[in-house]
Amino acid sequence: MNDRTRPVPQGRLTRLAGLGKLAGGIAAGVLGEGLERLARGDRPHLSDLLLTPTNARRVTDQLSRMRGAAMKLGQMLSLDAGDLLPAELTVILSQLRDAAHMMPSSQLQKTLNSAWGADWRRHFAEFDITPVAAASIGQVHRGVLTSGRQVAVKVQYPGVSASIDADIDNVATLLRMSGLLPRGLDVAPLLAEAKRQLHDEADYLREAEQMGRFGHLLAGDSRFVVPEPIEALLRPTILPMDFLVSVPIETLVSAPATEGRGATEALFDLVLKELFEFGLMQTDPNFANYRWQPDSGRIVLLDFGATRQVPAQTVEHYRGLLRAGLAGDRKAVREALVSMGFVSKAQASRHAPALDAVITTGLRHLNASRDGLFDFADRQFVGTVRDQAAPLIADRSSWGLPPPDKLFIQRKISGMVLLLTRLEARMNIMDRLAAYT
Repeated sequence: MNDRTRPVPQGRLTRLAGLGKLAGGIAAGVLGEGLERLARGDRPHLSDLLLTPTNARRVTDQLSRMRGAAMKLGQMLSLDAGDLLPAELTVILSQLRDAAHMMPSSQLQKTLNSAWGADWRRHFAEFDITPVAAASIGQVHRGVLTSGRQVAVKVQYPGVSASIDADIDNVATLLRMSGLLPRGLDVAPLLAEAKRQLHDEADYLREAEQMGRFGHLLAGDSRFVVPEPIEALLRPTILPMDFLVSVPIETLVSAPATEGRGATEALFDLVLKELFEFGLMQTDPNFANYRWQPDSGRIVLLDFGATRQVPAQTVEHYRGLLRAGLAGDRKAVREALVSMGFVSKAQASRHAPALDAVITTGLRHLNASRDGLFDFADRQFVGTVRDQAAPLIADRSSWGLPPPDKLFIQRKISGMVLLLTRLEARMNIMDRLAAYT
């Protein structure tokens, strides 16, 4: 059996056992690392013992075997970590973005038989049993229809939809037991929204509809291309679409300067359009959802399962924050962050000097590009912000969570900034931002 081929565990108890195995391995790692550090005379904190490279590898391997919502949550952590986790942990967790195990061919055949009937191959001139990609909810196969149309077929792992609620509850329990979450932090609204979004992502009929909506919204923008679903073969757990030849978006780093600049500007513009014009946002910033066609110069957009409406009030909140930031108004930025829920009232009250210092540093970095190009790869300010924010992070009793809709939208915005940083993007952002104030 190929090392990357594992059956998808489907039963509730089987998946719970997988998380139990993960928890046991992490606990053993914490104990061993703790004893080793104590022997050296150190007095480590629990969070330091949990977030070790060894434990990160355990998380990566076990979640990639389980797939489903458990792996999806790990992917969210890998993207949201940004500059906060040690570099080696970020690298290890980032493997979750495309490191899922594949279904054995027998399980795949059974899944396709169930969706299309035992004679499903009559629709295809070619169908590659080996997937070209394997992710948290499904894997993608390449094929050619009898008409000659090249297609990509996304096949959902069996049992994923039924396991979402239990997976999220079980992972949340592990996080609480770990001590990484403050005891008084109310994560129930976030967990409920995460369940809702993941159920949406597991509904391929809905994703096909959202794909069509984005295709329509971007029809007049030659910088982007969106595949079309194959309606005749579309099923709730099978999503066939056009196969668009392309390369990973990260290859833009080595593209000619003019092409690279045009593509990164397009990505930046897309987020602004989603938020302020479309009122519709694809909120999963996984880098694999963006690909590049060197020949046409277009960006291929994939995976619309996490698409959500942006409430009008949320749009106005972001517009107000943007207006305050461009004006360099520290007080207005602080008030906007509190009203949006990104900073709790307790944090603003107890740690006002630290919060103001963080905002001042951010505004200085933003406005440094007012007369030139904003360099996304310039991350020198991050260490300063991390040090300035230390009092807010240390006071766990003051932590709060923004409304879930803002949290998922902000995840997309932060993920796009991370992608532009990876692509070493440099552009004039001030005029682009000012257009939406």
